[in-house]
Order: sequence, then C-alpha cells, then structure tokens
Amino acid sequence: MSIAANGRTPLHRQLRQPRLAEMVAAALRDRILSGALEDGSMLPKQDELLAEFGVSLPPIREALRILETEGLVTVQRGNVGGAVVHRPQPYKAAYMLGLVLQSRGTKLGDVLRALISFEPACVAACAARADRAETVLPRLRATLDEAKASVNDGETYTGLARQFHIDLVETCGNEAMIQVVGSLEALWTAHVNELARRNAEFGSFAEPAARKTSIDEHEQMYRAIEAGDVTRAEKLAKAHYSHPQDPGWGDSLAAGRPITAHYIREA
Repeated sequence: MSIAANGRTPLHRQLRQPRLAEMVAAALRDRILSGALEDGSMLPKQDELLAEFGVSLPPIREALRILETEGLVTVQRGNVGGAVVHRPQPYKAAYMLGLVLQSRGTKLGDVLRALISFEPACVAACAARADRAETVLPRLRATLDEAKASVNDGETYTGLARQFHIDLVETCGNEAMIQVVGSLEALWTAHVNELARRNAEFGSFAEPAARKTSIDEHEQMYRAIEAGDVTRAEKLAKAHYSHPQDPGWGDSLAAGRPITAHYIREA
C-alpha cells in the first residue's frame, strides 16, 4: 500500500472526507431545525460555506446531498443555483410511517386499534391542561358547533367528526403525542377520505340517529375536558372509541384494507 508524504494512506483520505461532510451537514442541520435558517430561505452559497468550514468543495457537496436526502434542502442546479431550506413537516413523518407499515403489509385495522388505544390519553391530557380554556376549548367548540349545524348532511358531518378527533390530538399539549398519534390520525384520515372519494356512501354514515349519538358523545367529552375531569374525559373517550360505527372513524370495512402510503401525499 502506498503512503503519501504526510503519512496518510489513500484509505485514510477516503474515510476522512465523508466524516467532514457529516460534520458540515450536522452543523447546517442544527441551524435548520433550530429555525436559525428559516423555511424557504437559501443556504449560504458554496463559497461562503467553504470559507466558514475551511474544507474543500467535495465535503460541502456531499453535505448538501445528505441534507437533500433527508428532505431538509432542495438543491437547485444550473444558473440559479443554491439550496432552499425545508423545515421538517408532520405529514412527512406520517408518510414515512406509512411507507414502513406498507412495506410490512400492515392492515388499516392496526392503525385503528392503535388510535383506539392512544387517543384517550390525548383526551385526558386535554382535560389536564391548565390553559385549556385558551388552547383547547375554543377549537373543540368551533368544530362541535359546525358539526351540529351539519348533522343532517352525512358526508359533511363525517369530515367534521374526524376533525374533532384530530383537534383532540393536536391540542393535547404533549408534542411527542401530537406527532406520533397525529401521524396515525393522518394515515387513517387519508385512507377514509380516499375510500370516500371512490364510493359516495363510504363513511357518509347515512343513519341520522347514529350521527346524533356521535355528536352527543363528542359533547360529553367536551364538557369533561371543560371541567378538567381527567378521569371522566378518558373514560368517555374509551367508551366512544369502542364504537366502530362512529362516523369519526369512517366505515369499519376500511379496517381490512392494506395501508397505502401515497394517500398521505395526495391528501
């Protein structure tokens, strides 16, 4: 094996360059995730990066490829040039989860059962929030009132019932739960919406009495959250989510269908 004058072998040089690229990528990634580089802004030009990091051009280019693979930048080539910053978006997490589940042949029923297990914890967290009057209740109330006004329209009501469930997750105050359970919500909702587009009767929940039961149960959950009654809110949620026919869940026939990740991209 040949050894250069500086004592470094070719293998050493091959290993060192990717390491430099990873270090540059890590520094730029931190700026994107922290918000120091805003969504839609441009990364510094290559000459500026070369001067800042004191490395050669190949590690800079490799760092940009790493970030582009992660979806954090889009490299524009040609006369315009530059790299556009993209902060991570929740739908991308749902899409990646969908890809993993699809690769494993997972049925949509597994998503439903996971939601039935996890969403009551989100409802309890909503009730436990000291600031729920400002952060939770106005959003839930708005969706509930709109749903009540649409209770005679099966298709519209179905979408609003689904939205109520989404609201409960997104206002629970626990960011990890919001993202994890929210990804499951996004998967389920995208599939229900797709199936509804294919079949006008799917998920429209034609029976007015069932929609009335649903809205009553949503109202009870709202009242428990309003009162800050964590135990009752969680109990009501578990009872409510045990109803597979609830329009907030869509048609129970969806449970046996395989997960298709691209529905998330099309949503």
